[in-house]
Amino acid sequence: MASSNANTTESGEETGKSAAEDRRLATRTLDNEVQNRELTVEGEIPGWLEGSLLRTGPTKFEAGERDLRHWFDGLAMLHAFAIADGDVKYSNKYLESNAYTHVESEDELGYQEFATDPCRDLFERFFSRFSPNLTDNANVNISKQADAFVSMTETPMPVEFDPETLETVGVAEYDDDIDGSLTTAHPHHDEGDTYNYITKLSKTSTYKVYRMPDGSREREIITTIDRDRPAYMHSFGLTENYVVLAEFPFVVNPLEMLVRDRPFIENYRWKPGRGTRFVLIDRETGDVVADPVAEPFFAFHHVNAFEDDDGTVVVDIVAYDDASLIDSLYLEEIRSDEFGIEGGKLRRYRVRDDGVESEKLSDVPMELPRINYSDRSTQEYRYTYGVGNRRPQPKDLPNRLVKVDVKERDTKIWEEAGTYPGEPVFVAAPDAEAEDDGMILSVVLDTDAKRSFLLVLDASDFTELGRATVEHHIPLGFHGNFYDV
Repeated sequence: MASSNANTTESGEETGKSAAEDRRLATRTLDNEVQNRELTVEGEIPGWLEGSLLRTGPTKFEAGERDLRHWFDGLAMLHAFAIADGDVKYSNKYLESNAYTHVESEDELGYQEFATDPCRDLFERFFSRFSPNLTDNANVNISKQADAFVSMTETPMPVEFDPETLETVGVAEYDDDIDGSLTTAHPHHDEGDTYNYITKLSKTSTYKVYRMPDGSREREIITTIDRDRPAYMHSFGLTENYVVLAEFPFVVNPLEMLVRDRPFIENYRWKPGRGTRFVLIDRETGDVVADPVAEPFFAFHHVNAFEDDDGTVVVDIVAYDDASLIDSLYLEEIRSDEFGIEGGKLRRYRVRDDGVESEKLSDVPMELPRINYSDRSTQEYRYTYGVGNRRPQPKDLPNRLVKVDVKERDTKIWEEAGTYPGEPVFVAAPDAEAEDDGMILSVVLDTDAKRSFLLVLDASDFTELGRATVEHHIPLGFHGNFYDV
């Protein structure tokens, strides 16, 4: 069984092959598709843990003979780990999005991805700027909408699928006419409603913040906010009373996108002089009640948000000094010997109408943060879980799991040499009494064995309970959730 600091040198460096060799497996295309494959389980998975861990992630990194350029461009594959009576069955299947089926049928990229555009002649490139083919390559997250399971990306085109067979149903349709170009794959769910926003890119761009009642496919606009330079925001915060947008100074001029022959993300520019604007939107009235500006920083992921007794809005975010992380995640960089990222820092921002105060909650590098969402979302919380990097280290992809106690400011760690854990998903125990009473599930890439396994940890003490091994590698992905299916 794995333990902290397994097979490492005193300096914390792994023995064996180079980190670059390991990383190449992390972004190597997977062709295998299996259905209900019984996995070998080591250790013991608690009997109460029943349901499916459903995940999506980039898994095919070529379009015909052309290599995709960025980790976020990879074509999506669905993964299901069905757990019952201590046993695990694994299924995986490519999401048959329009983007994927075009590559399969035409042997070329047909849709604009995050950092890779289709090869077009001058005439096609010009008109594609005015009528872009938005990708439905939903490789970021899994959610439920109107009782349907969907795979999501940052365009407002979630793709519905069957959670048992992983068969693709098709792009999920809404019963409204809300339009836009961008959204988040991190909707919030609270009190029977789903919250998210859509950005409409135009001469004057608009954030459209909405709620959608459970069981409905009709989105209700809470408010609209105009911007001349909209920000790239991968996620957002939610408290009992407010939607929280953190507008980082990583912005785009939509008109320039029309004349520049650049992939989507390469049109954004880092403008630190703008600072980071925290926009607090009343969930009921839609009023912007505050929009103070903090120091410039960038983030992909909010951890949680809540309100103090004095009305201060507390927003916890995994933050970076700038947006250079995006450039670090081009596949050429990840696969190179010189590659290096450290991970973000967990910071707390206290937002009031007269300003923002910030503090660092942990020195431990981390990403892909999760909490006990069903119990502590919009509420004060104590524990967050994520992936992180060892220190000291040759810089690498995240190679450990971390549990941060934001009250006591200490950290628990799980790590094993030669492995790259994925996002830790918390599953609460039945009749749980403590916030961390439950399990952590993580899909771990074992580069020595060239396989992956589902890791099950006790969330309270972060010790391993069991693992279920897949017969092949699973490229490193992003997000997923555990469902009672």
